[in-house]
Amino acid sequence: MANTDIEQQIIKLRKEIEAHNHAYYVDNNPTISDFEFDMRLKQLESMEKAYPEYFDKNSPTQRVGSDLTKSFKQIVHQYPMLSLANTYSEGEVTEFYNRVRKSLNTDFDVVCELKYDGASISLIYENGELAAAVTRGDGVRGDDVTANIRTIQSIPIRLCGDFPSRFEIRGEVLMPFAVFDELNREKAENGEPLFANPRNAASGTLKLQNPSEVARRRLDSYLYYLLGEELPAETHYDNMMAAKTWGFKISNAIRCCRSLDEIFDFIRYWDTERRNLPVATDGIVLKVNDLRQQRNLGLTAKSPRWAIAYKYQAERALTRLNSVSYQVGRTGAVTPIANLEPVLLSGTTVKRASLHNADIIAGLDLHIGDMVFVEKGGEIIPKITGVDTEAREAYMPKVVFPQCCPECGSALVRNEDEAAHYCPNEDHCPPQIKGKILHFVSRKAMDIIGLGDETIALLFEKSLVGNVADIYELKISDIAPLERLGEKSAQNIVDGIEASKQIPYPNVIFALGIRYVGETVAKRLAKAFPSIEQLEEATLEQLIQVDEIGEVIARSVVDYFAKEEHRQLISRLKAAGIRLAADEQPGHISALLEGKTVVISGVFAKHSRDEYKDMIEQNGGKNSGSISAKTSFVLAGDNMGPAKLDKAQKLGIRLVTEDEFLEMIAKQKD
Repeated sequence: MANTDIEQQIIKLRKEIEAHNHAYYVDNNPTISDFEFDMRLKQLESMEKAYPEYFDKNSPTQRVGSDLTKSFKQIVHQYPMLSLANTYSEGEVTEFYNRVRKSLNTDFDVVCELKYDGASISLIYENGELAAAVTRGDGVRGDDVTANIRTIQSIPIRLCGDFPSRFEIRGEVLMPFAVFDELNREKAENGEPLFANPRNAASGTLKLQNPSEVARRRLDSYLYYLLGEELPAETHYDNMMAAKTWGFKISNAIRCCRSLDEIFDFIRYWDTERRNLPVATDGIVLKVNDLRQQRNLGLTAKSPRWAIAYKYQAERALTRLNSVSYQVGRTGAVTPIANLEPVLLSGTTVKRASLHNADIIAGLDLHIGDMVFVEKGGEIIPKITGVDTEAREAYMPKVVFPQCCPECGSALVRNEDEAAHYCPNEDHCPPQIKGKILHFVSRKAMDIIGLGDETIALLFEKSLVGNVADIYELKISDIAPLERLGEKSAQNIVDGIEASKQIPYPNVIFALGIRYVGETVAKRLAKAFPSIEQLEEATLEQLIQVDEIGEVIARSVVDYFAKEEHRQLISRLKAAGIRLAADEQPGHISALLEGKTVVISGVFAKHSRDEYKDMIEQNGGKNSGSISAKTSFVLAGDNMGPAKLDKAQKLGIRLVTEDEFLEMIAKQKD
């Protein structure tokens, strides 16, 4: 087949996949099965791999995110991102409406839209392609999060139809409730603090350094405002309808209202109906429809005079605080839980609410027996927002955060930069021990089937396991007699334990449960220190040199292996046959980079950062995460971190582009 035919086939396949993506993520109306879609995507991936000369950064295969953006550069907004004035009553909406009518002295329409509760984003398109994505920041300038935004399937990278050559469209990046719940379940299993609500989760996700992790969190978006010099229409509503035809996800909950009655109908309808949506909303936005009228009304220092946000009151209930209990997680974090008189809130019966930490308790000045206000609103996890102090009796005892662990009695510690208190007795505190074992056997760690929460609690209670190494000494005769188990279950567990001995080395590092060492960090450590012996002996300075490892993580790793108990644990795991070394790495291809230290920074089009690191090592070079006088050159991609760029320029270190580096490697091969 001629190359031109191949290129046309690839282009056709890309367009077909983009159309299916739009149908699934924007229209919520998939036209083919997930399996059929996956087969098309795999076909495109294999063709692009076979014919790299047809690479396109906007291909559907590039939306998963693979490169690290170590820091975000800031971009000044062409149009300041102002906030909206808030109202909380229909009377205030009436005042806004009358104020606009008096100022304009003519007829006007108001567009009503849902107020989505997410992270604000500004998207800039040039010649039909996404050029930049910028957070709100301080309203004047924001962070460039383009690499992360490109992973969101509902945001088009390339447009269709008749659009202006350059424009800006703004909206909200959202985390759907289902994804939020799943993410918090994972955090709970890992003993990590939970996100309070989808808004915080979406905002935090946008600031992650790894776009592949952003892609995994399946963010969504709705766009609601168009800016530019060549807009298609002179009304806001018509501009939104035009943007919809270009490929943007515009909410169907948008209505052009011609009277106050129509506005209130919209507000009252969505007060109830919004609870059926898959994403968080907290109100209604009202905008004067005509753009010329918007310009005539103008702006205040903080907000436009032509728009206002009506905020729904968060649903709350008054109930009694019966007690406060304290949960100790796998990492030792102590979380206070308010135990409440059951109360109906947002359609569910609430019995407990998180108090988060000691500072929250102190700020509320809680007493046992208090009548407290509990809210959900945008919060998925119920929280106490206030106290009816007039109902308090003199005898009610004040809630005081404990100084010692409620489980083992150890004195609690609190780091200066953290709100949580921790129990430092990680190897002898029962909930921490059970939490570590549960983490060790979890799917993303050692993946031992049959060892769930209840079974581990039972094994611990019967003194059959006291740490993760004890798992590998379990026998069928130990397990079968236990309640709810038996011979068959025991055999399955023992088989699962045996199979776990083949789990790869990076998973084992993650399974150890070292504080701050998640899946990605574990992979970095496994690559930098290919055996557990090397990792055990690694110094703080050596660890910090590893990409994505800061001082906090490095200190945690050093502290973990400094404990004799942990070294003995590793010895027992080694004796059990666990894989505690990486598979053999490919040997050197050449000595082209012998004696050279290379720093990688930025986003790359043709290979991932990990692939470039392998190339550097296979050609005799050494990778480093930070620039110093010893750096030989910087392999610089797009959006190179401004701090690194500045340091490289000050030290006079050469910047090598992606194409220059590949040409250098290719010449060596020749």
